[in-house]
Amino acid sequence: MFKFFKSKSKEDKLYKKYERLLQESHKLSTTSRIESEKKYAEAQEILQDIDNLKN
Repeated sequence: MFKFFKSKSKEDKLYKKYERLLQESHKLSTTSRIESEKKYAEAQEILQDIDNLKN
């Protein structure tokens, strides 16, 4: 009932950041490949952090 008061876990926050970085990477892919690849690399680092939390 009061789910909106529940704080998000660190994993949920990292996953949201990962998704946002992938979206930014995709948008940048049409204009700047270098910037797009930087965002993609950041997203991969976040994914690695998520995997480390699971283990």
